[in-house]
Amino acid sequence: MSTASETDSSQGAADGADTTDGVLAEQLLRLTRRLHRIQKRHLEPLGITPAQSRLLRTVAHLSAVRPPRMADLAARLEVVPRAVTTLVDGLESADCVRRVPDPANRRVIRIELTDTGRATLRRLRNARTGAAEEILAPLTADQREVLGGLLNALADAPAEHGC
Repeated sequence: MSTASETDSSQGAADGADTTDGVLAEQLLRLTRRLHRIQKRHLEPLGITPAQSRLLRTVAHLSAVRPPRMADLAARLEVVPRAVTTLVDGLESADCVRRVPDPANRRVIRIELTDTGRATLRRLRNARTGAAEEILAPLTADQREVLGGLLNALADAPAEHGC
């Protein structure tokens, strides 16, 4: 039988862990929002949103093999196909991508970069570098290295609960 003080002590430890994890979760959320704001500000002069930026980079990456289908993009970005359609529409209006029929199956539409899209990607890399420099400015080189290791540990952790 446990005493009241043992119960309070073990409960306090559990609360401390929850509080620490809760604080860390809140800090990560605040940092994510800050990263998004900074990235958005750096992308505004390019006339592109962060979501369009991600799609454009994904099209470029997948195009190393062959231009992706809309379904490929939706799967890679982990979004519903309708979201990809909206993003492609915006990038197509900006002449960054174009829809082209697949030569092997004319019913399949692929998304390919245009020359404007490739130029936008180059400018996008500079904007992303500027955003990264801004967000990391308070850290020393050693702190950046430690942060990189911690972020890799979190990003590479095995998924649990189907996430």
